[in-house]
Amino acid sequence: MKQYWAILKSIFMYFLLTGATLLMSFPLFWMISSSLKTLEETNSPGIVWIPNQVTWAAYLSIFQNENFLRSYFNSVFYVTFALAGTLISITVVSYAFSRVDWPGKNFVFFLMLSTMMIPPQALIVPQYVFFNKLNWIGTFNPIIIPGYFAGGAAMIFLLRQSMAQIPKEMDESAYVDGANHIQIWWEIVMPLVKAPIATVATFLFVGFWNSLLTPLMYLQTIDLYTLPVYVSTLYNINNTVQQWPTITGNPRSTSAIGPC
Repeated sequence: MKQYWAILKSIFMYFLLTGATLLMSFPLFWMISSSLKTLEETNSPGIVWIPNQVTWAAYLSIFQNENFLRSYFNSVFYVTFALAGTLISITVVSYAFSRVDWPGKNFVFFLMLSTMMIPPQALIVPQYVFFNKLNWIGTFNPIIIPGYFAGGAAMIFLLRQSMAQIPKEMDESAYVDGANHIQIWWEIVMPLVKAPIATVATFLFVGFWNSLLTPLMYLQTIDLYTLPVYVSTLYNINNTVQQWPTITGNPRSTSAIGPC
């Protein structure tokens, strides 16, 4: 009897997870389907689930568009340098909070965590004024360099908790062998927290790639636009007919524009 219920439970879980997977995959399906439709089908009053005639015109148009290619390169450039600098600084700070004893460590850690309660919107004006005084407006500096100072208390907390679980006897053994903090951080701690680092890197990558507000505020020129900013310019609320095949054909953030 128990085996019978176990089989039914497994079947139910398979159906439940399959249904959840299909439900979560629907936005991706709709985006791909819309990118392969004609302009008339995407703007028709009724719902067209599958295009009657598959067309690749949207993909041909975006890959022949110099603005798209430039914005795509800008996004790759921005994400690469921002991710590398932010990830290195976060791991260093997490190591200092978890493996090194220094005066006031717990108090500074508390202050860092308290910054999570500050709404990002409250920092927009002072940050803009600060970067404007540095003459950074119209460059990539405001969206790349701040990450080099370990931006992201939540990510630091996640890595700090992971590093704190590593026995400190390993550090002591390394000290006896003559290792310094940099060697311990790179050769001992970092290999043992690969999974948390991969998780943090994934969150950071998605956040940087999908970022719209900060690049829109600080870049201010079409030559520097990242991909989400470029895609947002394709959507014009004043137009009756929107270019949905071209918009959905761009590999961008779904939050870069309004309706989708």
